[in-house]
Amino acid sequence: MLSHSAPLPTAATAASPSRALSATLWGVQLLLAAVFLLVGYTHAIAPIEVAIQRAPWAASLPVALIRFIGVVELAGALGLLLPAATRIRPALTPLAAAGLTTIMLLAIPFHLARGEGSAVVINLVLGSLAALVALGRARWAPIATRSPGSP
Repeated sequence: MLSHSAPLPTAATAASPSRALSATLWGVQLLLAAVFLLVGYTHAIAPIEVAIQRAPWAASLPVALIRFIGVVELAGALGLLLPAATRIRPALTPLAAAGLTTIMLLAIPFHLARGEGSAVVINLVLGSLAALVALGRARWAPIATRSPGSP
């Protein structure tokens, strides 16, 4: 017969995420938010010449599409942080991460067709990290909604 020196996890302990997982997800969320705030600013707000200088692929797309992509990147960056940090509608955080994952997945065939292998690697890394946050905040370490009346 096998003996266990440690007690078996209860439903309460099995359901609560580890501090390491939560801290890792917060770190990834902050990193992704910083990246998407920077590129989103470049695509949405900076002069189009600056956007083209930083991302040569932008020259082959309509300015309105570049601006739209930038606004979506900015919204995704804010969605990674604000709902989770305020605990107001924190279920929006994995949705924002899933949206950023989708953007990165859609960018891969575009960059492959242009022969931009280094951009594909960046898209894969950012998309994978965003997928990790989406899954992590939806299933492994969701953030509880703030209870009414709490600060």
